[in-house]
Amino acid sequence: MTTSRFPDCFGGRLPELVMFDLDGTLVDSVPDLTAAVDAMLTEQHCPVAGEEKVRLWVGNGASILVRRALADTDGIEESAVADALHKASLKRFMHHYGRLSGHYSKLYPGVKCALQQLADAGVPMALVTNKPSQFVPHLLTDLGIDGYFDDWLGGDSLPQKKPDPAPLLHLLKKLKANPARSLMVGDSRSDMQAGKAAGVPTLGVTYGYNHGKSIAEETPDWATDNLADFFSSAVKTSGVEV
Repeated sequence: MTTSRFPDCFGGRLPELVMFDLDGTLVDSVPDLTAAVDAMLTEQHCPVAGEEKVRLWVGNGASILVRRALADTDGIEESAVADALHKASLKRFMHHYGRLSGHYSKLYPGVKCALQQLADAGVPMALVTNKPSQFVPHLLTDLGIDGYFDDWLGGDSLPQKKPDPAPLLHLLKKLKANPARSLMVGDSRSDMQAGKAAGVPTLGVTYGYNHGKSIAEETPDWATDNLADFFSSAVKTSGVEV
């Protein structure tokens, strides 16, 4: 579904800050992640996972992704994966993802247009992702969206990451934005939980990687299947000329 009416809580004005998740919200990066996971598993003489499974595992950072892949391979609970195996496998995953990241990733429809609409309207934007920070800059550059964000945080930029609200609160303070007049945009439970815990209204996208569940189950304040449609309505409602 697409929400055509912009949030009433902004009183017809645009947000003071829009914070975006990356993977599953702006970028479909699962093909790259799948290639890295499968390369790691192949080294261990294990069957590859494939994209269908990886789509259900992503969203909580590289460490948990690797743990889920190892648990699936052995048919055990995530908590039962040996720490030594997890540590070694994560190192190999990071190696493969470093050489493969950006090879197959692509922006979702409407993303570039939405970012440009907000930029033209003078709305500050930030990126808050659980992706390891070493992989963020070149991916943004490769996809041509690096110039849109006033700041960004990776999954290892702070001691906490989503669903903890700390990254959002850090950006809100740094960019001097009121939580109640800002917006968190994401595709998953961790995004919605982080937004709510930070006192920030949430916008869920109906595509993405919410572990196979509808984003509606996470009760975002609003939902959309196309960011360009949503923010086009926002700009029109605000009366800002772009």
